[in-house]
Amino acid sequence: MQDRWWWFAGALSGALVVIAGAFGAHALEGRLDPRLAAAFETGVRYQAWHTLALLAVLAWRATTPLAGQRLALGLWVAGMLLFSGSLYAMALTGARGLGLVTPAGGVLMIAGWLALAVGVLRAR
Repeated sequence: MQDRWWWFAGALSGALVVIAGAFGAHALEGRLDPRLAAAFETGVRYQAWHTLALLAVLAWRATTPLAGQRLALGLWVAGMLLFSGSLYAMALTGARGLGLVTPAGGVLMIAGWLALAVGVLRAR
């Protein structure tokens, strides 16, 4: 199974997104400033969507491996770590300086989508 580590990363991210969502909805309810709570929820939402995209691309790769798919996976994982991770950390610690990392994660996620688009256009 050549993509075993990617599947592991997707499964781990899926578990973490459920944990983060439940934690935000129950343990943090009413304890965070509304702006920080919204930031936490944004992190969960983006991580969830990119986890689903990662799993979909892995399933697609099993039948149709294309250039750009692995690059997209790597960029999405790095982007989720920086984007969602910084939002989680900022919400939990209140450290506003972490907000400087968030756009870098967003750029990585966008780059993943663009890598996928270019790979599809170049495919025969």
